[in-house]
Amino acid sequence: MQLSFAPLVEAAAPAVVNIYSRRVVRSRAVSPLFNDPFFRRFFGDRFGLGLPRERVQNSLGSGVIVDAGGTIVTNHHVIAGADEITVVLADRREFEAELLGSDERTDLAVLRIDLGDEKLAFLELRDSDDVQVGDIVLAIGNPFGVGQTVTSGIVSALARTQIGISDLNFFIQTDAAINPGNSGGALIGMDGGLIGINTAIYSKSGGSLGIGFAVPSNMVRTMIAGFTTAGKLVRPWLGAWGQPVTAEIAQSMGLERPAGVLINDVYPGGPAARAGIRVGDVVASVNGRAVDDPKALNFRIATLPLVAPVEDPPREVTELGGRHPLSGATVANMSPALADELGLSRFRPGVVILGMRRGTPAARLGFQPGDTVLSVNGDDVGTVTALKRSVASPAARWQVIIERDGEKLNLVIGG
Repeated sequence: MQLSFAPLVEAAAPAVVNIYSRRVVRSRAVSPLFNDPFFRRFFGDRFGLGLPRERVQNSLGSGVIVDAGGTIVTNHHVIAGADEITVVLADRREFEAELLGSDERTDLAVLRIDLGDEKLAFLELRDSDDVQVGDIVLAIGNPFGVGQTVTSGIVSALARTQIGISDLNFFIQTDAAINPGNSGGALIGMDGGLIGINTAIYSKSGGSLGIGFAVPSNMVRTMIAGFTTAGKLVRPWLGAWGQPVTAEIAQSMGLERPAGVLINDVYPGGPAARAGIRVGDVVASVNGRAVDDPKALNFRIATLPLVAPVEDPPREVTELGGRHPLSGATVANMSPALADELGLSRFRPGVVILGMRRGTPAARLGFQPGDTVLSVNGDDVGTVTALKRSVASPAARWQVIIERDGEKLNLVIGG
């Protein structure tokens, strides 16, 4: 008896493509002389700008055709910032691809190529919740640009959430070799269906000897639906936040074991509140699938047809000017929608700093994107309008209280 993956590979390989992205980086050539303070003292900064120049950055990855019409899924990091995206089919034909949408938080992107009436080979998406530890899987991609390659392994773990690749971590872990260039390629099961998009490998040696991770096909399906049907990604929103149930919490609540997510904040009027979820509840599962930490809960919610986070209050994005410590900072009213865009783990009302221009007082004083401004000179500033009013009048001494990473910081300037 001869055992071989050849028939499986023969059927699946034509649906896995190579992706080449091209990005033009514009910069200025600067002589090292202009870094010399003595030289700059006599000639000033205007001569240090240098001549404009352009250089081309190329990146290589893989992709998977998911329908006969030419829809392709790959990783966000494969095409991020690209000016041109080229798809090379298994038969070596090349096509310029249209980017339908890309999402950094899931590290997924959806492309499309136009072949007229021609029908392409594609991989059908399977239910990734049916995958079990121990299942045999194949990884197909284009590592190192050497051409299409197939590696085999097993599913070594499921629901990996502590990887740090994206804030919607929920990966299929495999020991199938995944190398640079495999990103965006297919992870398939023994029925030939797509169960995941290969995304990353953790390796101390820097090679393929490590642990590979793939985005589950159920998340892939959600991304495809958002970008091809709605034309944009509408991320579902629960309106509740929590923390893992530790052994101590489980004991204090009389639970049999530490499992689930303890809800410690619920947005008034949001989907969770309307469904009757309250602070102190423990979410044990979603549609029969266990959730053991907030990231697992976020993943389950992200694959459901729920409503989008609300834009309440309106963000009122404003760059502050004038003579005060926050001059040069761009601020906005925090809302569930903005919190989702920023990838924050929870929503906190208030005025958030989105960024600041270099060289301005806000930048020099060490304010950071993500800081929440709580008060200025004793005045609470819950909205952008209130903040603008608080900094409108000049003062010899400024006291600004912000919240950063859950801690309150008191900044005093002048006086």
